[in-house]
This record gives sequence, C-alpha cells and structure tokens, in this order.
Amino acid sequence: HLNTCPVGIATQDPVLRKRFTGTPEHVINYFFFVAEEVRELMAKLGFRTFGEMIGQVGKLDMRRAIGHWKAQGVDLSRILHEVKPQPGVAIHNCERQEHHLEQAMDNTLIASARPALENGAPVRIEGDIRNVNRTVGTLLGHEVTKRHPEGLPDGTIELTLTGSAGQSFGAFVPRGITLRLLGDANDYVGKGLSGGRVVVRPDRGASLEAERNVIAGNVIGYGATSGELYLRGKVGERFCVRNSGATAVVEGVGDHGCEYMTGGRVLVLGPTGRNFAAGMSGGVAYVLDLAAERVNGELVELSALRPQDEPVVRELLEQHHRWTDSTVAGRLLEEWDAARERFTLVLPRDYQRVLDVRAAAEADGLDPDGSVVWERIMEASRG
Repeated sequence: HLNTCPVGIATQDPVLRKRFTGTPEHVINYFFFVAEEVRELMAKLGFRTFGEMIGQVGKLDMRRAIGHWKAQGVDLSRILHEVKPQPGVAIHNCERQEHHLEQAMDNTLIASARPALENGAPVRIEGDIRNVNRTVGTLLGHEVTKRHPEGLPDGTIELTLTGSAGQSFGAFVPRGITLRLLGDANDYVGKGLSGGRVVVRPDRGASLEAERNVIAGNVIGYGATSGELYLRGKVGERFCVRNSGATAVVEGVGDHGCEYMTGGRVLVLGPTGRNFAAGMSGGVAYVLDLAAERVNGELVELSALRPQDEPVVRELLEQHHRWTDSTVAGRLLEEWDAARERFTLVLPRDYQRVLDVRAAAEADGLDPDGSVVWERIMEASRG
C-alpha cells in the first residue's frame, strides 16, 4: 500500500518495477496450473464441486498428522466424527446466522448522533451500558465513515457510558468519536481503533485504587491503526498486539504486552508481565519502573529517556490525567524532575535505523517515501 515493493511486483514505481523480471502472463499461468491441480485432486476424491466436498470427513486421512511425535495422544475422533447422510438433513452449514443487529445499542446511539452525522454538529450523549452490549460504538463509527470518510473533527461526538461494557468496546472507532466508559470493560477494547478516542476509568463513586485493580480484559488495542486509548487501571494479556499507529496509556499490563507492535506509542504506568515487546518491530514504548528481565530483547533495546522523549512522555501523562483523573499520572507530573528518571524507553533496533535514514534523507531534501530512500533503508536493515 506504500507503493514501495522492493522486488517490483506490487508497485507502480517505474524504478522498482524494473526489478521484476517476469511478466503478467507468468502469474496468469501459475493460477491456471493451481486450478488444474485442484481439479485433478477433486477428481481423485470423486468430487465435481467445492460444495460437494463440505462435511465429507470420511475423505480425510489423519494418520500422518496424529502419528507425528508432537501430536501423540491427541484424540480427534469427536472433531472428525462422520455423520451418516440422511435424506433432508444437511451435513454442513447452509443457513445464515441471525445476529439481531436491530437490537444493538448502537442503533440508539446513531439516532442520538444524527445532527453530527448529517451536519457535523457536536453532540453529547450519556447512558448506561451492560456487558451484553458488545462492539458498542462500531456501528456508529461505520455511519461516520460512510458519510465522512476522513472522519469528523475531534470531539464532534462524545459518549459517556456508565457500567460494564461487553467485548470489543470502541472497536474500529474513527476520528471524531470519543467513547468514555465509567466502569469496566471486557476483552478487545479499542480493537482496530481507527482514529477515535476510547477512555476507560472507574466510576467516580468507586472507592478502589484504580492502579491496583483491573479495568479491562485481554488484547486491548489489538490491530489499532490510529487514535488514542486511555485506561485508568490494569489490563490483561497481549496489550496493543499489532498496534500500528495508535497512542495508548495504561497503568499495568499482563504478559506479552506490545507483542508484534509495528507503530504507535505506548505508555505503561505500572508493572508488565513477561515477554514484553516480543516481536515488536516498530513504534515506541515507555515503561515506569520496568523490570528488564520481563522484556523479550530479541528485537528491542532498553535505554533511559532521550531528550526528545521527555516532552512526549510528559504530554501523554497530561492527557491521561485530563481524560481519566489518574492519581498516578498526577503524582508523576508533580514530581516530574525525579519521575522522568524512572522511565525506560523500549525501542526496536531496526525501527530506529529506519527513522535515522528517513531523518537524514529529509535533511538532504529527499522524498522520505521515495525509491532512493527505500534503497538506503534496505541497506540499513541488512546492518
């Protein structure tokens, strides 16, 4: 999607396209041969169409799979149980699932947000939420994107909900929507976040210490591409897995935080579980009082905050305090001169090389996304 395919296949850049020595006809022929081989295999099995193959468990040979030493003791008999065909009884799924979307909470939110959707007028919505309300904000976000592909101005639609949210609260929410939850949430908060803002904090009447308690479940911010997440409290495992551009602040995470992260910024104001930053190839993370032995150091380096990091961390603290009234953020801001020494920068090595190459190119007046710069990046990535 960046038009920079290094082998010249998925690009329109004439310089990069010269690297591809084949022709479109080669690709066409390849798929013809794939289709021909599939037809041959189906004929050997006695099938003419893919539809005829569905549910035909008796044609599967599991011996080589379960005979492997890694699979010894695995019993697949119930999964591969063969149902004897009976007249009028299907052996595979042939009915559409009814999701009852007409009952979704978002229908009410969409109706209330009509002025913003149609005219861009700011709206403020308040209400209650229960854990049976899943993917709250997603259908509303869909309506925003249909009418405003680039999103709405920040703060156009603000929702404040009180209670316990079901799974995927704020999933795929685009720019212009702020979802504020006073309570707690299940897994996948902010999944695929696409420019919006999601805030989760305890109810103002709660007596618990937020930083010592879990506020949301596992896999928060999974696959987020942009936007902001502020969570006053701890969350479960796999926080910000595959985050590629969102900013997230949290007060403690379980195992595998920032796993496979490729972009964005994460600020952790509490403990981390084991295997932090595993497969992290991009973005940056700032962690308070980091236990270095819990970090997977295969791709990342640990260091103190650099001069350019300090204003970033301070701004994140200010935003977190603004949106959640976090006592942790408040204390750190009051004691900033001492607190900044407690933060550790987690930075992917190759990612920093790319940043350095792009910065040097811009200083030389080159297009940072041009083919010349990508040549330099490829050289730098090879060490």
